[in-house]
Amino acid sequence: MSCCVVLRGFCVGLVLLSLWSPCYGELTLNSVPLAPARGPSRGGPPRQGGYGWGPARSRRSWVWNQFFVLEEYTGDEPLYVGKLHSDMDRGDGQVTYVLSGEGAPSIFTIDPNTGDIHATKRLDREAQAYYTLRAQARDRASARPVEPESQFVVKVQDINDNEPRFLDGPYAASVPEMSPMGTSVVTVVATDADDPTYGNSARVVYSILQGQPYFSVEPKTGLIRTALADMDRESRDQYLLVIQAKDMVGQMGGLSGTTSVTVTLSDVNDNPPHFYQSYQYLVPESAPLASLVAKVKAVDSDLGSNADVDYSILDGDPLGMFRIVTDRETQEGLLTLQKVLDYEARPSYTLTVEVTNRYVDPRFVALGPFSDRATVRLLVKNVDEPPVFSSDLAKMAVSEAVDVGTSVGRVSALDPDSTNSPVRYSIDRNTDLERYFHIDGSTGELRTARLLDRELVSLHNITVTASESLDPSQVGTSVVLISVTDVNDNAPAFAIDYQPFVCENARSGQVIETISAVDRDEPQTGHRFLFSLLSPGDGATANFTLRDNQDNTASVLTRRAGFLRRERPLHLLPVLISDAGPPALSSTGTLSVRVCACDADGGRSLCGEESSLLRAAGLSPAALLSILACLLLLLGLGLLVATARRRRRNPFTLDDDRDVRENIVRYDDEGGGEEDTEAFDMAALRHLNATRDGEGAGTRRYDNAPELLAALQPPPPPPAPDNTVFREFILSRLLEADLDSAAPPYDSLQTYAFEGSGSAAESLSSLESPSSESEHAYDFLTEWGADFGKLADLYGHSDGRSSKTDLRSPRLVVGEPGGAEPTVPLRR
Repeated sequence: MSCCVVLRGFCVGLVLLSLWSPCYGELTLNSVPLAPARGPSRGGPPRQGGYGWGPARSRRSWVWNQFFVLEEYTGDEPLYVGKLHSDMDRGDGQVTYVLSGEGAPSIFTIDPNTGDIHATKRLDREAQAYYTLRAQARDRASARPVEPESQFVVKVQDINDNEPRFLDGPYAASVPEMSPMGTSVVTVVATDADDPTYGNSARVVYSILQGQPYFSVEPKTGLIRTALADMDRESRDQYLLVIQAKDMVGQMGGLSGTTSVTVTLSDVNDNPPHFYQSYQYLVPESAPLASLVAKVKAVDSDLGSNADVDYSILDGDPLGMFRIVTDRETQEGLLTLQKVLDYEARPSYTLTVEVTNRYVDPRFVALGPFSDRATVRLLVKNVDEPPVFSSDLAKMAVSEAVDVGTSVGRVSALDPDSTNSPVRYSIDRNTDLERYFHIDGSTGELRTARLLDRELVSLHNITVTASESLDPSQVGTSVVLISVTDVNDNAPAFAIDYQPFVCENARSGQVIETISAVDRDEPQTGHRFLFSLLSPGDGATANFTLRDNQDNTASVLTRRAGFLRRERPLHLLPVLISDAGPPALSSTGTLSVRVCACDADGGRSLCGEESSLLRAAGLSPAALLSILACLLLLLGLGLLVATARRRRRNPFTLDDDRDVRENIVRYDDEGGGEEDTEAFDMAALRHLNATRDGEGAGTRRYDNAPELLAALQPPPPPPAPDNTVFREFILSRLLEADLDSAAPPYDSLQTYAFEGSGSAAESLSSLESPSSESEHAYDFLTEWGADFGKLADLYGHSDGRSSKTDLRSPRLVVGEPGGAEPTVPLRR
């Protein structure tokens, strides 16, 4: 065994001896006396050949103590831990030792003959600090225990094999700039995995390897503090520190670990804002109000709210033409326009702008002042402006009685530019559609162009424009309100159509009606109407009188009692209504007062001529109305019957004999498309002969009689005629009808007159006819109608020279001129 192993074993022996208690009596190394054994029954005799149980407690042969072993042993041989020995072992080889528990037999092994325990693997205290094992001595032959099983502990003794570690590193901390020396920054903590209860392996001290002279660290606590005062963030805002932790109280041979600490200086408001330039801007005089005209910016080295600033205008703007605000995002000063600029009035402005910190730290007031000033020069750029009226809204008044051409007022506008161009005035006719007024283009004087009537239009709202003579595109506008003042040119009249009546049993002085008047005029002092009763010459004033109520109303009163409707059912009262002028105007209105039979409450029942008629007929008004309703019902029924008979007598038909013009009827029905063979055959629109000859050859015709179709045999198809002209004509006329916006929105009858190139009746010329006179008989033409009868009469009685004439030379009339290719076959 090498020297180190011997020394190590010696050290273990010293430790074990130090743990041996003298109270145990005679003991071999690593053994203690056994307590008296207890058997399964207290009264039985002791057992031979092993440990027995008896009424008295027997002495226990052995109990093992705690063993120690150093961690991280790296020797070539297994590490000796200790020796187990039982008093029952007499050295004759009859006792064997068995080891069990944690680490047995993978880590700890025992010699079954001698009881020596060895560690076969390197142990790590940081992984497991102790192992609990159980040992037993057994009879080799019978394998029966000679000692009860006992438990002992193998404790791994620590060595300094772990360096300190910063489990929370790397660190980041912050400290305000300009902090005093010794300000706490952060505390770092290192952990050593070695046993803190044994030696100095886990006792660490801290030191700073990088970060002097700005920061320091306390050796025992790891608290980092500032080592310099008034560190400036604007100069340097971040520091990287390296902190070391070393065990063995920092002595030589100890293990160490390091970590980094990033210290950031946070900002404080220790820097005032500064302007580093003067500003100059060019502003057009036509700039709109509230528009941005300039920007200024002060530089503040601080951050966040410490750099928030406010701007103000100190000098150069006594009229308040400008306003400055702070942009919260960029901390710029935004200069906006508050009043209209005028280059001719003032071409430039020089402003003094001040900037101040919004929040000032009292600790650093001595570093101030925290404000600065700058000069902002604004140059107004001259632009061509439209003429400007002396007032944007002019009010004028004119009497409605003035003559045409009377002056109403004058407007005035000037060119604000330095050129002072002459202006021309005009009226926007969209605001004076009736052309009541005219304006002098040079002077701006407004005159009446038509007679005015306040009762039609009381207020004229017109727009007057002024344009520069040198540049007509520069136009200014002004609104002119012309009020038409009233004159008394309308006579008063009754307010409503009064229907007064008087009861037959009326008393004298009874009010039968209250009347009032209206007047289209509007005098400034208000209306004042006067009412008087005129004598009609029939004595009506002897029966009624009129009382003026002095409130623009008058009451009609009876002058006597008792009226008889059979003697006089109606009384006419002419009333004169006059206004207060000037000049005073009047009109006469007539009240028709009917005499009525009234009930006890004064409600009328029969009045005037109505009562006489009903009394003569012996009917009440309700009965008369019922009779009239029945008469009207009977009259309506008679009209319906007459209309129905007329329709049956004259049904609606088309006179085909009179109207044989070329007609095309167009229907908006859904066909079968190009393959629809059941629709109308277009061959009838091309040529009559082709239609007759081609039926049944291709598409079946359903508009011909069945017997005719059966009689006709399908001949070989003739060559197709050239219908290009006819087709183009039909399509063009159809397009015109489709595009006609005045056409009715339903199926309509379109009539076409087309002069074709051939005749359905073929040639009637004698040049192509046989020489026999029988074939020159034209009597068959009379069967075609009266018009063809005239042709038969004309050519049938002509001489031989006329028979040589081609009948196709004159224009053949079939309904309409032309008709060489009629769209409907002619009736014969």
